Amino acid sequence: MAITQERPKRKVSGGRYRDLRKKRLRDTGRLPAYTRIEKRNSIFLRTMGGNSKQAQLSSNIANVYDPSSKKYTKTKILTVVHSEANRHFVRRNIMTKGAVIKTEIGDAKITSRPGQEGAINAVLIKK
Repeated sequence: MAITQERPKRKVSGGRYRDLRKKRLRDTGRLPAYTRIEKRNSIFLRTMGGNSKQAQLSSNIANVYDPSSKKYTKTKILTVVHSEANRHFVRRNIMTKGAVIKTEIGDAKITSRPGQEGAINAVLIKK
C-alpha cells in the first residue's frame, strides 16, 4: 500500500469521512531519508512539476556557522547528541532538523533539512 498525504479516514469524534474521490498518484508520499553519519551519499528525486530534490542518505561533514566569528567552517560530524524529533534517533545517529550534533569544533544544532535539501547546515552552540 502506498504512503499517502491524504486526510485520515476517521474524524476526531470517531466518525468516518466519506471518500470524495479515489487516490491519485500526486497524493503519494515517500519514506523518510533517515540521514546517517557515514561517507556522503545522496540521491536525486523527481518532484511535482518536473523539479528535483536532493535527499541526503548519509554524510559525515557539516557546514557549521560560528556566531562569534561570523564564519562558516566545514567540519567532521562525530555523533548525534540530542534529537527533538525522536529520542531513538540519538542511538541510531540519525540527523534531522533541530538535532544537536557533536563536531570537531563543538556542539552544533542542525538548521537545514538533510533528507530534503541535500546539505547539513548547523549553528554552533555556546555552553
